[in-house]
Amino acid sequence: MSVLRQFLRPMAWTLAVTALYAGIAVLIGMTSETASRAATTERVVTDRLTGLAIYGFDPVAYFTEREPRQGSSTYELSWAGATWRFLNEGNRDAFMQDPDTYEPRFGGYDPIAVSAGVPTAGHPSIWTVYQQRLYVFHSEKNRTAFLADPSQALDRAEMQWPVVKAQLIP
Repeated sequence: MSVLRQFLRPMAWTLAVTALYAGIAVLIGMTSETASRAATTERVVTDRLTGLAIYGFDPVAYFTEREPRQGSSTYELSWAGATWRFLNEGNRDAFMQDPDTYEPRFGGYDPIAVSAGVPTAGHPSIWTVYQQRLYVFHSEKNRTAFLADPSQALDRAEMQWPVVKAQLIP
């Protein structure tokens, strides 16, 4: 075996193994549960794949039905750079008349994470309505922390929200 081959053979194996590991890392990143589908650079949390705000759940239903309900493609509204879905025409009309009431506070970002200065998308199945505002959370742990002292959690989140909002695309 020539000197050149002796030198190149281990390098080829190193490159092959590195490429394999890189490929595996990319695949894991693409399918990982921890990789959020939500765009965390938008002012309103939006599903990157569908463009739907709060994953297509009806924001008005949290108030009228007291539970998260999937909206219908029949009743859609484009607002704040996202597509919002609703159960019915009445819910869509209510949202159009007063979106600030029905839109999740902090654009659907978890208020506990916002208070730490981090824009972390909330999930529509982990939620609460407090003082007639909808809040969605990234985890049950964060919802529990919020409910332990909502006033303090909101004060902290309100203080950090301008900093977090500045990181987001208008």
